[in-house]
Amino acid sequence: MKAIIVGCGRVGATLARMFAESGAEVTIIDLTSDSFRRLGTKFRGTRLVGTGTDISVLKRAGIEGSDVFVAVTDGDNRNLMATQIAKTVFDIPLVMTRVYDPARAAAYREMGIHTLCTTSIAANLMFDLAGGKPVENMISELQTVRSGQKPAEPAA
Repeated sequence: MKAIIVGCGRVGATLARMFAESGAEVTIIDLTSDSFRRLGTKFRGTRLVGTGTDISVLKRAGIEGSDVFVAVTDGDNRNLMATQIAKTVFDIPLVMTRVYDPARAAAYREMGIHTLCTTSIAANLMFDLAGGKPVENMISELQTVRSGQKPAEPAA
């Protein structure tokens, strides 16, 4: 699998490490080289300074022939532009983005972009928890399973 990630914040760096550790060929793009410190010294993917909306940067990243494209910068508009380029110009099979604005999330989904709105996800989980729904176990299980830790045994 070949993956391109735009944005080396906490989510982008974590995702890049996950792809690399799974054996994928991964390239991460960010505006500043300082952001790559989040990857750690053991990261074996490619780091590229630039913007994910610049076609020449995307070509240097090896976007042609990539299987997955993920945009997780701190800007919804930048993420949309990058994912649209990946989808329409380079015909990447799986294009995903993280957005903060719930109204934009629906519009992006209508464009065929897999969209995670962290604002809506967090708000819904907290609302459910406040209403007595047992979401803490689900969140805990997701966190431990993905981190490679053995999930806790259910209480008897």
